[in-house]
Amino acid sequence: MLKTDKTLFNEWIEEAQAGNREAFSKIVKKMMKPIIAMTYKMTQNIDSAQDLAQDTFVSVWQNIANFRGEAKFENWIYRIATNKCLNHLKKEGKNIALDNHELIYSTNDPSKEILKRELKENILTFMAQLPQQQRIVFELHFYKELTFENIAQLTGKALGTVKTLYREAIAKLRATALKKGWHR
Repeated sequence: MLKTDKTLFNEWIEEAQAGNREAFSKIVKKMMKPIIAMTYKMTQNIDSAQDLAQDTFVSVWQNIANFRGEAKFENWIYRIATNKCLNHLKKEGKNIALDNHELIYSTNDPSKEILKRELKENILTFMAQLPQQQRIVFELHFYKELTFENIAQLTGKALGTVKTLYREAIAKLRATALKKGWHR
């Protein structure tokens, strides 16, 4: 019987918790690219992103024996990485960087492409004006399509707080869209 990727991943976690460095190395290989991508999106600096990803996995290794499975392992790693990024940005005195989202796929109609580019710029400008915590929740739910529960686990915030932050961001987006006439 063939093992699924999930089964193998769970085995690596258990082995790493028992101190198996080879199993931990497999986890790092599987998770390094997505963690670097996330840290880069938050810092907009590849060197910082790589350093933060490495710091994340050092923390994961140091604390893996304490992982109890109350959250998905991947979410636990993302939460560690998110906290490392937020601490880094706070230390640097910077706000979280915005992701360059591709809102709508390319078409051959130049006028539609211009409108799509304008909409994308408008959304990014709107997001830049949101308070940092609202922006994080908005991006994770709207663009990354994470559940509110996953976002709560990732950010360490209460589920109700996450939902409130998202509702407030959406209300501001609606008001901005009406004010600026984006609904046309």
